[in-house]
Amino acid sequence: MALLKSGWLWRQTAILKRWKLNWCDLWIDGSLCFYKSDSRRELEQRVGLKATCIDVRSGLECGGVIPPESNPRENLVGIHLRDGSTLNLCANSEDECLAWKLTLLETRRNPVFTYDPYDDSYQAIPLSGYHTVYITPGAGPGTHQLIVQRDPFDGVMESVALGLLAGMAAGAAMRSFLWMPFFFC
Repeated sequence: MALLKSGWLWRQTAILKRWKLNWCDLWIDGSLCFYKSDSRRELEQRVGLKATCIDVRSGLECGGVIPPESNPRENLVGIHLRDGSTLNLCANSEDECLAWKLTLLETRRNPVFTYDPYDDSYQAIPLSGYHTVYITPGAGPGTHQLIVQRDPFDGVMESVALGLLAGMAAGAAMRSFLWMPFFFC
């Protein structure tokens, strides 16, 4: 898998709102990974931007966020996620902030690429809610991924069938109780 961008970024914690310096890797599949050091041994957090990112803002667009000490407000990057939370980052310079913003927007927009060893090229896989993509392992060297997108209506028919069966059983039981008063007359 190809690495799009990596470097040191300040990340604001979710609960205490403190700033921590993390090594960040942005991969071509949309994974934004945060590590304690540039050796990439201890993964602290992983965010899948292709599925969860709504918007990316930078600089003065990040209202209400106080940057870490000795960093101006123009270095802020805010990633708005689907669950309503915001991932606040801060770069070391304004140029680096702009580079991160553009790379994050490009990653969010672009499809997933897979390597084809026969043609020695990358192929784009468009992801939508109607497709499931399987990439078989052992087709070539390196890491392989399995991307499964679940159908939102998967499992609906089982619950409908179970409800119908329960309704028929309840109806059959109640029908026998309705005839009981005639037996005692």
